[in-house]
Amino acid sequence: MSNTNKSKKIQQSILIVDDHPFIIEGYKNGIARYKSDEYEFSITQAKDCESAYNIITGSTVNPFDIAFLDISMPAYEEKNIFTGEDLAKLINAKMGTCKVILLTMFTEMLKIKTIIKKINPSGLIIKNDLTFDELLFGFDKVINNEKYYSKSVLKMLQQSKNNAIELDQFDREILFHLSKGTEDKEFPKYIPITLSAIERRKVELKKLFKIKSGLDSELIKEAKLKGFI
Repeated sequence: MSNTNKSKKIQQSILIVDDHPFIIEGYKNGIARYKSDEYEFSITQAKDCESAYNIITGSTVNPFDIAFLDISMPAYEEKNIFTGEDLAKLINAKMGTCKVILLTMFTEMLKIKTIIKKINPSGLIIKNDLTFDELLFGFDKVINNEKYYSKSVLKMLQQSKNNAIELDQFDREILFHLSKGTEDKEFPKYIPITLSAIERRKVELKKLFKIKSGLDSELIKEAKLKGFI
């Protein structure tokens, strides 16, 4: 039988941006193992925000199909590109069909929810969750137009879903400065409301978090457990 009727491999162009060369090699090795009989991958790599920016904005570059972006990388201040999140926004603007997979060491719930809200990535992975098998599993989900969040991301989102507490920006700033040990009298320097208003909010926060002792330390402890700090 003639081989001319055999289907051609699906071409996929991949961008990997990370400032650790061994991590890039790990991603490349994983991608190379994925359904090599069906797909053919061309991989472009960058080591920081500047080199990635130049690749993404290059006049002759074709749109990437998938981009792996580390969130924390050396910035490109000249172009206001400070993180992988900024690169993701750039890719979304220039290559709307590119599926972005963000990788991070961040484990704060607010940070994770903000990334999802602002970027809406196809994949979001906490690096501590990442194994070779997990990389292939997540890659399979994304390449087949499904969302992939690693287990720690899913756990945080579930905690957030089960948590009925909603805080505004002032409340969050109060909790943040309490956790940093800021003296009460110094709060108005950082939060643009009066000290009396801040004290009222602290009382309400303790009610909201069911702090019976009335202690700031217990409020901080509970807010951390619930992912607000």
